[in-house]
Amino acid sequence: MKTQVVIIGSGPAGLLLSEILHRHGVESVVLERSSREHVLSRIRAGVLESTTVDVLRQNGLAARMDVEGHPHDGMRIAWAGRDSFFVDTASTLGRRFMVYGQTSIQEDLYAAADRRGQPVLTEVSDVVLHDFDGAPGARPFVTCVQQGQALRIDCEFIAGCDGFHGVSRRSIPETVRREYEKVYPFGWLGVMARVKPLPDITYVNNPRGFALASYRNEKLSRFYIQVALDDQLDAWPDERFWPELKSRFPAEMAQAIEEGPTIEKSIAPLRSFVSEPMRYGALYLCGDAAHIVPPTGAKGLNLAVSDVYYLSRALGRWYGKGDASLLDGYSETALRRVWSSVRTSWYLTNLLHRFPHFSAFDQKAQEHELDYLKSSHFAQAALAEQYAGLPFE
Repeated sequence: MKTQVVIIGSGPAGLLLSEILHRHGVESVVLERSSREHVLSRIRAGVLESTTVDVLRQNGLAARMDVEGHPHDGMRIAWAGRDSFFVDTASTLGRRFMVYGQTSIQEDLYAAADRRGQPVLTEVSDVVLHDFDGAPGARPFVTCVQQGQALRIDCEFIAGCDGFHGVSRRSIPETVRREYEKVYPFGWLGVMARVKPLPDITYVNNPRGFALASYRNEKLSRFYIQVALDDQLDAWPDERFWPELKSRFPAEMAQAIEEGPTIEKSIAPLRSFVSEPMRYGALYLCGDAAHIVPPTGAKGLNLAVSDVYYLSRALGRWYGKGDASLLDGYSETALRRVWSSVRTSWYLTNLLHRFPHFSAFDQKAQEHELDYLKSSHFAQAALAEQYAGLPFE
């Protein structure tokens, strides 16, 4: 096989990149190690920055989102049972963000790929990247196995959109890679339930630990609580989860939380991770292949979209005008936004969670930071700007 761009990974980053490249007249082949059914079964977040919404609309992918998605004006923060306050992104910035589940985005992207006959090879194994280091005269290619058949795909560029555990980042020599990581000493227990959500996405700092009430649609809610890293799902039946969740919210909010059978439940550790550079020769990393953020800032999917925006623009410029300047600057451009989002997620994680190593001083400083954020228009404006999404460069 031969194509212009091999895209490894058919998650939102990979399929969105293939869609935008198609609009630039650039051919691609997408490789996916799992089945389509498995990819669609993954439960992920769904808070979309205004820039992500713009990218989906500009590329004809927003018809369903604009019907089923729910625009929000901001987020609410409460702590220690005290009054909450609202960080208003709409009035501060003139921009709203959208709640629309990542599973729905994945379905929309697969439907778009099917309509245009996009080659998506699923259940692919033994993926190996070759001759992508930019050596003179080298032509990159990818080998893999699909359904017992060995394949070779010759290409000009490789886009690694295959997540943290994928082959792409690990194909960059260790002598070149610089990795930065912070592992947090707790996890999130997340549940999905067919109950009416609270009106606002609400973050809670409580002596018992962090909690979050999020929104999927008018009859579907997502809730999270901070738990110990060694907690097991069996220890959190619904009969224990709902009282613990409500105990962390101010009384009037707790009374508004509806209970019901949970339809999905999982525990995820929290970490921040960045790998630099995001480009090595003809290989370009996008999304979780290059960076992981704790879900506190709702930045994971949005960073994947910004990576794809910058890379598709760069490839479009190269194939349209023969101009490599955006390709050469891809890593630096993408990483500026990555580190901005990593900082925002780190700030919110430190602001809203109870850390086991906190001293009395640390706890007082955290509480007064929340007081300052509540009382300062300028502090809220700075947080709103980053939460709703900075403009693209």
